[in-house]
Amino acid sequence: MNKLSVKGFAIAFGVSWGLLVLSIDWFAALFKWGTSLANGLSSLYLWSGPSFLGGIIGALWGFVDGAIGGAIIALVYNWVVKKKK
Repeated sequence: MNKLSVKGFAIAFGVSWGLLVLSIDWFAALFKWGTSLANGLSSLYLWSGPSFLGGIIGALWGFVDGAIGGAIIALVYNWVVKKKK
């Protein structure tokens, strides 16, 4: 099995999570879809919420959170692959 690039996986996961948080906040602001989810995320990410600016701030927090989580996932995966050999 091949090792994962920790940096690449962290960036990809961070961008994906950041875009997801952005879309949740903007859909809640524009169409009132998922407002309880957007409000729940705003309890995790300071100054984020269902608004234009809140979505941008949530996306930045989501990127940082997702990048850290992605790096941890890649490190654990690489460790498991190394142990299997």
